[in-house]
Amino acid sequence: MSSSTQRLGVGIIGSGFMTRFHLQSWVAVRDADILGLWSPNAAHAADTAAYARSLGVGPARAYGSITEMVADPAIDALWICGPNHKRVENLEEIVAALESGRGKLKAVACEKPLASNVAEARRCVELIRRAGVLHGYLEDQLFIPALVKGRALAWARGASISGRPYLARSAEEHSGPHMPWFWQGNLQGGGVLNDMLCHSVEVARSLLTDPAKPRSSVRPVKVTGHIHSLKWSRPEYAEQLRKTMGPEVDYTRRPSEDFARATVEFVDDEGRPLIAEATTSWSFVGPGLRLSMELLGPEYSFSYNSLNAGAQLFLSRRVTGRAGEDLVEKQNAEQGSMPLVGNEAAEYGYEAENRHFVRCFLEGRQPELGFEAGLEVVELLMTAYMSAEQGRTLPWKPEGLETFVPAVARGAWKP
Repeated sequence: MSSSTQRLGVGIIGSGFMTRFHLQSWVAVRDADILGLWSPNAAHAADTAAYARSLGVGPARAYGSITEMVADPAIDALWICGPNHKRVENLEEIVAALESGRGKLKAVACEKPLASNVAEARRCVELIRRAGVLHGYLEDQLFIPALVKGRALAWARGASISGRPYLARSAEEHSGPHMPWFWQGNLQGGGVLNDMLCHSVEVARSLLTDPAKPRSSVRPVKVTGHIHSLKWSRPEYAEQLRKTMGPEVDYTRRPSEDFARATVEFVDDEGRPLIAEATTSWSFVGPGLRLSMELLGPEYSFSYNSLNAGAQLFLSRRVTGRAGEDLVEKQNAEQGSMPLVGNEAAEYGYEAENRHFVRCFLEGRQPELGFEAGLEVVELLMTAYMSAEQGRTLPWKPEGLETFVPAVARGAWKP
């Protein structure tokens, strides 16, 4: 069968918020079908499978285990979209099923971050190499259509005439995650730095990388990190968290950072210095999720802001109703003049991301953005945590990184 007529049968591990974004994006993926879902919560898995069927993205059904999905010959690849602290466990089951001969897979793709710390991320890389399958690191923001085009044009028109860019900025900000485990450092691996700086660091690096050269042509040399709890450890907001997320989320005793910043100093393959500034926040209150990016060069600049999408909706104070997120992810208001994002799955890069990995897997090509790239991102994040704890800039790679666990993840951080 030619690659143009092949289809990829996909199973998804996880049934939450991230999985639903992938399902929405699959409407624009023409050569793959969602065939199965597994979640430790069987009811959630069944509901999410029904949602997939309602979107027309494949005859999805809930499976009783990950092993059962691997064993199904119709499923060619798995997308791992479950919680951070289950990454290694999920991969171990996949590899055990493959090595026991229960089934075969072409590929495995994993959502960001690859793991909660360097030791776990390295274990993920070891497992995927043992499995001998293609692999992808799912970093949707690298596939944002405006970012992809802006980067290409900045390099083609600006850099080709006046020289390569030297400074990139990237930020992701919103008012806080949806689920309790995100707020718990011991489960998530940290706070907003681990949750979202993985996006911003990789976006800034991509902007600074010549599209004609590999990711490795830009090399980190120093990292400076800062973390703070600006909002959610205040008594009134800690109490709000406890009420909405449950008693396990207690920011009076075990806070996680809600603001993080990292400066990564890179050099290119000719030794020229480059700067990436990344900022993330769970303490931003605005219309909703805001992604912003900038690239600066000698005679040009590029900028992007996801809330400047062009469409606006105004509702007067006489219009009242239930709270929701029907205008934009992490929506914070239901009145006033608000931006709306027409197709979030496309705007945030999920559609192009999933088309890319599906084509790579169908064609038997290992994507450049694989588990090794995910490991290096985790190494950068942990170096930023280590820098924040020590209050100094650290050289890349610092000693002790392989066994380092942030104080936030150990429950020992006091802002």
